[in-house]
Parts: sequence; C-alpha cells; structure tokens
Amino acid sequence: MVVYEVTVYTGDRVHATTLNNIHIKLVGTEGESDRTWLMSLFIFRGSVSTYTVTCENSLGQLLLIELEKRKFFLVPSDAWFPDKVEIKSPEGDVYTFPVYSWISDSETHRYREGKALRIFEENNPLGQYAREQELSQRSEDYSWDLYHPGLPYSIKADDPLTLPDEVQFSFTKSTQFAFTAATGVAELKLKGLAENHDSWKNLDDINEVFHKKDTALSDYVQEHWKEDDFFGYQYLNGVNPILIRRCKTLPPNFPVTDDMVCIPAGSDLSNELKQGNIYLCDYKNLDGMPANTVLGKQQYLMAPLVLFHKRPDDKLMPIAIQLKQSPGEDNPIFLPTDSTHDWLTARIFVRSADFTEHQLNTHLLRTHLLAEVFAVSLLRNLPMVHPLYKLLIPHTRYTLQINELARDRLIGPTGVFTLIAASGRDTLSRILARSLSAITYTSLCIPDDIAERDMQDVPNYYYRDDGLKIWNIMYKFVQGLLEYYYKSDDDVLKDSELQTWIGDIFEHGFLSQPQTGIPQSFTTVPEMIKFVTMVMFTSSCQHAAVNSGQYDYGGWMPNSPLTLQRPPPTKKGTTTEATMLATLPPISVTAQGMATLWLLSRQSSDFVALGHYPEDHFTEETPRQLQREFKAELEVLTTVIRKRNADLEIPYTYLDPNSVENSVAI
Repeated sequence: MVVYEVTVYTGDRVHATTLNNIHIKLVGTEGESDRTWLMSLFIFRGSVSTYTVTCENSLGQLLLIELEKRKFFLVPSDAWFPDKVEIKSPEGDVYTFPVYSWISDSETHRYREGKALRIFEENNPLGQYAREQELSQRSEDYSWDLYHPGLPYSIKADDPLTLPDEVQFSFTKSTQFAFTAATGVAELKLKGLAENHDSWKNLDDINEVFHKKDTALSDYVQEHWKEDDFFGYQYLNGVNPILIRRCKTLPPNFPVTDDMVCIPAGSDLSNELKQGNIYLCDYKNLDGMPANTVLGKQQYLMAPLVLFHKRPDDKLMPIAIQLKQSPGEDNPIFLPTDSTHDWLTARIFVRSADFTEHQLNTHLLRTHLLAEVFAVSLLRNLPMVHPLYKLLIPHTRYTLQINELARDRLIGPTGVFTLIAASGRDTLSRILARSLSAITYTSLCIPDDIAERDMQDVPNYYYRDDGLKIWNIMYKFVQGLLEYYYKSDDDVLKDSELQTWIGDIFEHGFLSQPQTGIPQSFTTVPEMIKFVTMVMFTSSCQHAAVNSGQYDYGGWMPNSPLTLQRPPPTKKGTTTEATMLATLPPISVTAQGMATLWLLSRQSSDFVALGHYPEDHFTEETPRQLQREFKAELEVLTTVIRKRNADLEIPYTYLDPNSVENSVAI
C-alpha cells in the first residue's frame, strides 16, 4: 500500500466554509485512487487541512484530481471555495492543483496539475479529455450576447446574479458597493435634492451641496475651474487625457486666423503652428448626435473644436473654441478676449461634450467593454492550465459583474445616463458604435498612441510619463513570462487555443473590422507579447487613468456637466451669469450625477493592486520569480511617482501602481 498526503487550502473569504462532505479522487498516468472522503465535519474558511489517500500501488505522475461536495443528512447544501490542493506522493514529489473557484453543487469537478501546458504539449489522452471537458463547460457558462448592433459583444446573462460564481463580487465587494450606492441615494432624498427640478440660482448653492462630498482635488477644481491654465491642464492629466493632439495644420472647418488670437512674446498663430506649440481637441465623434430629453426638456450636446497654445512657461492655454463642427455666422469662434460670460459659457459647453466623450468612448468602450471581451474570450477558450489563462485571469476580476451592473443601472432603460445625461439611450448606442468603428489597435497601445498624437515632448504630461513607464515594466514582465513558454514563432502557430482566443476577440470585440488593425491571429512571439501587454494595460492602468478621477474632476458639476439645458450662444455678447446658470443641469440632475460619480470613484476594501497576486495560478519557479520582479519594479516606480508628486501643485496619482487596480472592478 502507498500513501498520498493531501493538503487542502480553503479560501479566506466570507461563506467559503463548508459543512458538507468533500470527496477526492487522484488520477495519474498509472491509475487512479478510490473516491476518498476527506474526514472533517467542517472545512473552515482560511484553513489548511491535511488528509491521506491510500492506494494499492503508485499512480505514477499525477495528472488531475476530482473533487465532489455532498450534503450530509439534514445539513443543507452550501458553497465551498478551495484555493488549491497540494499532494505529496509516496516518491516525495509535490503536485499543486490550483482551484480558486466555488463548488456549490454535487457534481464532479476536475482540476489539472498546475504546470502550465499549451495544447500541443498534451501527450496524455486523459489530459486532452480533461481539457476538452473543461472548455465544453466553459463555452456554455461564458457565451456571447449582442447587447446592441455595432457594439462589442458581452457576456450572456439574465442579470448579474446569474453569472458563474467565480466571476461574481465577493461578499465584501457586494456589501460595500450596495452600501455606498444606498448611502448616496438616501443622502440625496434626505436633502430633498433628488426631487428638486429647479435650475440653480447661483454657484454658492451648488457649492453648499458639493462640499458634503468633496475630496482634496475636487476642492481644488471648485476653486480653479474658471482659470484657463487649469482648463488646459485637464486635457493632459484629467480623466480624458487621450483626446488632445499636436496640431501642425488647422482643420479646414476651424477657421482661426492670426489676428483672432493673442500669442505672447511677439509670435503669431502661423509661427506657433510651425514650431509645434499648438494643440487641438476635436469632438467630431459627437457631431450630428441628437441630445436627450430630460425632465421633459430638450437638452444640448455639441461637437466642439478647441485650440490650445503651449506658452513659453509651459502652460497649455485655450486660445479658441468653436462649438459646432460647421463654421458659420451662427457658430462664432469664442476667444479669451471675449466677455467673461461668453468665454466661460463656451468652455462649459466644451466640458459637457468632454463628459460624454469621456464616459462613452474613453471610459466605457475603451476600458470596460473591451476588458469584458478580453475576459469572456479568455474564459471560453483557454483552460486553467494554459499559461495565458494563468497570466491574465487576475485582470478579469469582477469585470463581468460590474459591466452587467452598468448595463442595468447606467445605460439600461432606467439607467442614470439614459435618463439624465445628454446622450440618452439611443444616442449613447450610436456614439459607442461610431467610436468602435473608429478605434485602432495603435490607439490602445500607449507608446503608439502618444507617437500618433505627437505628444512625446509636451511638458507636464504625467499620464504619458507614468503610463509609458508602467507599459515598459509590464512589457518586460509579459515578454519574460511568455518567452519562457513560447520558444519560437512555431510554438505560437501551433497553439490552436491561443489562436482561437485572439480570433474570438477580433470577431466579437472588434466585429471583424480589419481597419482596426487588431490581429486576427498571431504569427510571431513579439506580436503575441505586444497584444497581451495591451490587454493587461487596458484592463488595469488605462482604466485607472480614466476612472479614478471621475469625482475629483466631475464632482464640481460646472467643470463637467453631464448635460446642458439651453442651446449654445449663436452670437457673442448675449450671455450673462443668469443664462449660464440656466444652461447648467437642474438641481436634481446635478445631485444624481454627483452621487453616481462618487460611487464610480470609490475603491473597495478588497482592492487588489497591480502586480499583486493573492492567487497562485503559476506553480513553476520561473514565472513566480518574474511576478516578484514585476511587483518590485512597480514598487520602485511608486516611490518615484510619489517623490515627484510631493513637489506638484496638483499631484497626479492615478497611475501610481499602488493605486491601480489589477482589473476593471468598478
């Protein structure tokens, strides 16, 4: 007789304890064990429990384990969350079987030994069978659904609670998310704001509400939002830092002339264009999009063009604003030399357009929806034993559930953005579809994107500085890990599961549009490394950059109105403080918008920072060492960023690795 020592690690999470009987079977190259009861009345959360399994003969090399959970007499069925199972063989070998999933039924669940294997390395029929069975079940659990024509496909689910247990929120996350949302709503109702549909009478009234939920940076925004240099700063380091680009030639539909704008130090617009000191934000993506009706009143959504000048003191200053794409007498070009209210009103229309462009394109599409596509394709097409699954699974945490909640509570028929934002539901879908048709692979890779927008040398662009540093650290990590498993381009070509993963992304994420430049397959190792780096960066860093500051920059509503109630001025000299206040969203819309941004900016206490791996999916030493080195390099970068921020008037914190969540989880 031979004895196997079985050690079971149960996850330290709420409800992970089981009162049911757990049975295990060991399967090896030379046979399998009997189904054996792990003799415990309870297996507690966070526990490490050791048992023995006896066999007549050695099972050879262990390939997989089977786990079953059965209710015992009158004890009700429950859910159990094992992290992993370690088995020491009679020969002294130790095998690790990562699980990291809920077992809530009485079915037989099979888990492979933890060494990462590509499909062409499977030389055992039992391993091949287990792989096929796993992917067959996964394809049922994670199927595609078309939410709206022209948009990326999503996970098919009736509601968030019908998602597979493994991808749902933890108890902690669910509780805190619900509490934060309920608190915001309750606070609004207590103040009587949610039902007050009047317009604001003065900015002091907005200030009184705003200071109930302010942050250090939102306070700064409230104090400086009228200043031109702060207006320009936001396009470098605010929540939408990917729209601005260097302008060498003015667009033909933006007829700004030398005599219109005031350029200091004796220069003029033509010269500054040649010198590369002029920058442009063009909201053409919003052109022709009809605005919503809110509280029975027509709203207004513009597609402005904004010109900026980088002054000798390195400040980025707005010098001209045109609120609609087609020039004309009823579409004046507003200038800083216009009346205070004309210029401020023009800037408000720009900031409202930026709210829509940011929320729908920069934030929702380019991080949430794409991260969901990456996750669903991963879960459908790659078995747990695949190295790419092990690498990317931490970057899918909570993404499917948060997106299901967004489709219900934000962009669904009764969602916040449907009811009170300028886009409304129909226009929202049109903007998303237009944005997806214009997306490119290079725009998703920050080094390429910075180069395409010609933003390599603009000063004080901390999104670029920090983002490129993280990209390079991440690329080095991904390169080291994937080159450990893929020794040649031929290995890439032979990996049919890898090819199915990228093909599924191209088809269901980018709707098979070749002009996007998204790979339809991989032919080389470097091609795979770059794409996987983009997936990791998008699902963590890019989301942090465009999400974490939402309340900081939008909590003070006049800086980022989610809708506007009056049309833009068609002549100069027609605006006053009264018309500006009447243009801003009413009290109830302001309050609901503030509460939403507050919720979307909150960090959960079970936040997992970039480079942290609480689950041990890799069992080999080389990838584990690479993970440790990755984390160490990120910690060095955190120190560098925090040292720089100590000397900044406005610290840029969104890409501090310790503040970047590993996945799209909020």
